[in-house]
Amino acid sequence: MAGLKLTEITKYYPSGATALYNVSLEAADKQFITVIGGEKSGKSTLIRIIAGLEEATSGVVEIDGKDMEDVDLRDRNVAMIFRGDSLNKALNVYENMAFGLRIRKAPQTLVDQRVKSAAQILGLTDCLYRKIKMLSASEKMRVVLGRALVREPRLYLFDEPLAGLDDKLRLDLLNVIINLQARMNGTFIYATKNISEALAAGTRVAVLKKGFLQQIDAPANLYDYPANTFVGFLVGSPNMQFVNGAKVEKTEGGYIARFGSLSFPIAENIEARFEKIEEYAQSGREIILGIRAEDAAISKDGEYSGKVESTVKDGEKLYASIKTAEKFSPVVTADEELKAGDDVKFNIDLTRLYVFDAETRLTLLARDGGYTQTGFADADRIPLTYPEEQAILQKLDAAKDGKGKKKR
Repeated sequence: MAGLKLTEITKYYPSGATALYNVSLEAADKQFITVIGGEKSGKSTLIRIIAGLEEATSGVVEIDGKDMEDVDLRDRNVAMIFRGDSLNKALNVYENMAFGLRIRKAPQTLVDQRVKSAAQILGLTDCLYRKIKMLSASEKMRVVLGRALVREPRLYLFDEPLAGLDDKLRLDLLNVIINLQARMNGTFIYATKNISEALAAGTRVAVLKKGFLQQIDAPANLYDYPANTFVGFLVGSPNMQFVNGAKVEKTEGGYIARFGSLSFPIAENIEARFEKIEEYAQSGREIILGIRAEDAAISKDGEYSGKVESTVKDGEKLYASIKTAEKFSPVVTADEELKAGDDVKFNIDLTRLYVFDAETRLTLLARDGGYTQTGFADADRIPLTYPEEQAILQKLDAAKDGKGKKKR
């Protein structure tokens, strides 16, 4: 059983590079947390700090309420899971799975019991005595999982274990991991750059960008209530499209968001959540509108018009990228074949509009009854604004340059 709490974890490398900045999150016992981020987002560094393979520059790592600062990595009782190529090719499946118990000098009866039990769970019984080179990619990954499973750790830490695998194999193995987590007593922390993996596996998802935690919440909450434009764009496929630099106007018929010749009436449910709408209407401060492809569709009597730039099919769904008269190119759903250059009209479901501040890039919409409470305080954390992030990065870059490091 393991509860994990990270408090203001910051990591600077000797070069002056920032890997993580003030990252705080909690994971309850038996929870599956996924950490999503691109290259140099800090997700792998975060996993390594939890494991004890790296030290944080500052901050606190607690497991089961105990500060891990002076606890050796072997005594943290956590398991790191990498890709299948981390296996010892000189050993057979049995010995690879038993390795962690062997170095802890576990009795042979316990080793045999746990290895065979894990092999049965993972479907490896028939290949326990094969060499690693004789295994398929799927079997290798199952051995990696088995090696962690036999130790019965408090925390299972995954660092992009399925990276580089084809889609079908990745999906099959992800299902194995999800089903495994449901049977285990430990907590799973899973780092990946694949958004589909993160949303499918995690009961909660932490979003990292350049070492800054953007949001941590249930997958559905990230989709419907993104904290900022970055989360809105990242979560969902096709990506959320933006109308940058719109302004709120108050008319006799209600509030509208105007962008050049385009106007977007603010629906009543959106107005109710837009707590500062009057302030934005009076001040002229710019906003960013977010529109998802599933909330916009080709229609012969559509309110908006443009030309088809391109189309793409995702499974049975067809999406079209539309170029309008303004600097706004939404992706919309289509129910018929289109070709580039076609003139089309489309509608937008404005009850599903997203609204962000143009300067801070934070959401301007309060949560409503559709938001699912998770019971974790970190879900209420407001991320830094875009200017605040940039100011911190510039300050750190200046400090790095001051140490004689040159920018490339």
